[in-house]
Amino acid sequence: MNRELSWLDFNERVLKEASNPNHPLLERLRFLSISDNNLNEFFAVRVAVLKGQVRAGVTARSADGLTPIRQMRAVNERTADLMSRQQIRWVELRDSLRKAGINVVSPESLSDRDLKWLERYFMGEVFSVLTPVAIDPAHPFPFLPSFGFTMALMMEKKNEDEPLVGLVTIPQGLPRFVRMSGRKIRFIAMEQIISLFLDKLFPGFKILYWGVFQVIRDCDIEVEEEAEDLVRQYEEALRKRRRGSVIRLTMDAYLPDEMRESLQRQLKVDDEDVFPISGLVSLVDVAEIITDDRSDLQFKPFRSRFPERIRDYRGDCFAAIQYKDILVHHPYESFDVVVQFLRQAAADPDVVAIKQTLYRTSEDSPIIEALISAAESGKSVTALVELKARFDEERNIRWARDLERAGVQVVYGFVHLKTHAKVSLVVRKEHQGLRSYVHFGTGNYHPITAKIYTDLSFFTCNPPLCRDAAALFNYMTGSAPPENLEKIFVSPLNMREELYRLIDAEIANAKAQKPSGILVKMNSLVDPDIIDRLYRASRAGVPVELIIRGICCLRPGVPGLSENIVVRSIVGRFLEHSRIIGFAAGHSMTSRHAKVFISSADWMPRNLDGRVETLVPVENPTVRRQIVDRILWSGLKDDTNCWLMAADGSYARRMTGKEPFSSQDYFMTNPSLSGRGRALKKKGKKTDRKK
Repeated sequence: MNRELSWLDFNERVLKEASNPNHPLLERLRFLSISDNNLNEFFAVRVAVLKGQVRAGVTARSADGLTPIRQMRAVNERTADLMSRQQIRWVELRDSLRKAGINVVSPESLSDRDLKWLERYFMGEVFSVLTPVAIDPAHPFPFLPSFGFTMALMMEKKNEDEPLVGLVTIPQGLPRFVRMSGRKIRFIAMEQIISLFLDKLFPGFKILYWGVFQVIRDCDIEVEEEAEDLVRQYEEALRKRRRGSVIRLTMDAYLPDEMRESLQRQLKVDDEDVFPISGLVSLVDVAEIITDDRSDLQFKPFRSRFPERIRDYRGDCFAAIQYKDILVHHPYESFDVVVQFLRQAAADPDVVAIKQTLYRTSEDSPIIEALISAAESGKSVTALVELKARFDEERNIRWARDLERAGVQVVYGFVHLKTHAKVSLVVRKEHQGLRSYVHFGTGNYHPITAKIYTDLSFFTCNPPLCRDAAALFNYMTGSAPPENLEKIFVSPLNMREELYRLIDAEIANAKAQKPSGILVKMNSLVDPDIIDRLYRASRAGVPVELIIRGICCLRPGVPGLSENIVVRSIVGRFLEHSRIIGFAAGHSMTSRHAKVFISSADWMPRNLDGRVETLVPVENPTVRRQIVDRILWSGLKDDTNCWLMAADGSYARRMTGKEPFSSQDYFMTNPSLSGRGRALKKKGKKTDRKK
């Protein structure tokens, strides 16, 4: 399957959640907003790369046999259809909202009292931040930022024949939807408010018509590998990115051809990159309509549970980890345990060193605060800050400067590799000497996204794993590849080869009539060589179960090729983000001899060849059972949030059984990973056999 089209398939599934009757109304609206935001970022990054290839005359074919220009045509065709259905969904949701008592009003429905209130609001909150521009020789076409939202007007001055184009850029600091005064819940779009008072922005002009448009620019960043100062190079690259070429122009469909042609000419946009919208431009903003007044139309509040083991040890993370390895399942179990681990390390006088990778984190990050506190108290603190984290580059530069001022040793990893591994290492003086504690994660050190992303945190003081973590940090800071990693595998050094070996071992077991099986949960499966090996495994008779939320370029169920492969995608309230890989290794998947790993990496060429990633074995029997018997089992059993992929790449919702099962609801009800897993799994198998 084509990578870009598979991604659009995933966003189709997100959009379909906007019509899922099992979700409350305002949550359906949120899914619509998410689907539009996803599409915007897809264009800013992936489509920008394709367009760059087309402009450069690249004719090399993708793994599925398409040239860049054919991919662009297919993407634009599918995108136009997707955007059309987004608008249909918006109209349906707007009508449902009105019936539920939430109105998005138009100027025609406003009373005189409403208009007076809006005029006060406009003059007090809006007028002074707008900059109206009439395009003429003295006022050239202004620069419009990526994702910028602009009102375009055609107007004429009294006693003058030649009409003028006017522009009003709506700053991102202004709300897109403004709640009206009064008891009723009513919203009006910002462009509608401005349209009522255009005479105050362009006095003396007659407005012939107006509409809105949005531009998306190329957000790719290029940095020279020979850069002497990587931070300065990135700061300069970010300034250039703001002025990247326009790769998509979305505009009101009713704007006349002369206005469209004028905008295209000024923005240097090709016809195929113009997307007329009969409806609401920039649907990402509809999330502003989600009001706390109507909690009955939202998901019931969910509060993460703090891990019982840490609580049993009165909050002492180190004592709890010493007793036994700990697995924490976010967001069902709180990310606060990761923060507490680092805060305890920062405050503990026996801790001598902390080493931390930082790919993404929140604006006011408690992780950053803990590292700064540790450095200020005299500890040796090293932070590996990744400057190439897409859309977070500026924030990461700010963190780096804050950390350096506090005395943290900040390292930026490799110019040609992204550091995507999630590792935190703490070294502590104890009676027996120095002891290390390590945290391996499947997701970012981000307290906000940890509330909506499903991820795993694995804490251990197992000496080989801790030595490997130390060697990994030495590689990231010193650039010298470690010679003898004991347990973990690291891309781009040896992870790909180990995955090949593990898959080949399952093929050999199947051919030898031994138990075999591959069970994978991750975000994306793209790598052609991995896919070819999975096809070989299927032909050898290896059962392959894949839970791939997003992009999947493998075709399941093709006779003679992949009939032993099943692909599921789980899309629900939380974003499935954890990466788990299991191999039967000649036994059943639930056996203590099966091989189970957690990873920071999806199976994509960029993860296996262009990033620093980790593949961490889970050898503790209790933790392995928690992963296999509960997390993976529940994903396979889910028939509420699950989509099944067909051989042609299409997806269909899994048929719901007599007793519908949602893996996400299950973990919200039973957040702790301890106990009960094996019995539940047996019960689940029995139910499946009945069906």
